[in-house]
Amino acid sequence: MAQLHRLSRRDFLKVSGLTTAGMALAACAPARVHVESTVANSDEALQRLLEGNQRYAANKSIDLNESQSRRVEVAKGQSPFATIFSCVDSRVPPELIFDRGLGDLFVIRTAGHVIDNAVLGSLEFGVAELKIPLLIVLGHEKCGAVKATIEAVENNATAEAEINWLVDGVRPAVEAAKTQSGDLLDNAVKANVSLTVERLKGSSILSEAVENGELKIIGARYDLDTGVVETIV
Repeated sequence: MAQLHRLSRRDFLKVSGLTTAGMALAACAPARVHVESTVANSDEALQRLLEGNQRYAANKSIDLNESQSRRVEVAKGQSPFATIFSCVDSRVPPELIFDRGLGDLFVIRTAGHVIDNAVLGSLEFGVAELKIPLLIVLGHEKCGAVKATIEAVENNATAEAEINWLVDGVRPAVEAAKTQSGDLLDNAVKANVSLTVERLKGSSILSEAVENGELKIIGARYDLDTGVVETIV
């Protein structure tokens, strides 16, 4: 029968002291610092985002740009390298799915990424004032706003209050997807991304930046199940 070994008070203090010392040393150890070069153009910005998404999807996210020193740094001014215009869905937080930190992303969100004047003005501000080289319109799998619009269209119904304004914003995508084969909801999600990209290119500020090679506008879809972002436009 195995004997039960009891720790004396002195042994306990020794073990506790070593443990406490180990914890103190770990606490004093410097945090990992990831030094990144400045993003030079839209291609580098996209690469950085996709690399971050690969880490997130593989459950290998890192503590990037979330330190106290980073807070102090960005308090002096912001210089985000990408704009994400996405849906408000709580399952699609841009900073998390792209594994980015403070000051990296300029994020604008509405249900179904529907555009209004405030949204367009904010996107234009990001390009005109902050010189952000990349704008991604991010749709996602099983989008509730798109699903609600499909139901409204199929039942010839009107949504309540200002929700109907959102439905009208997504309606053209649903009408376009009805002519396609395959899953209506997913086709409508992709169509909604494509139509949003085209509408943004109608902005004089954004289109001029695109023509001058200062901006790239890309459409993408986020998969809720896999966590992967794929570019579609």
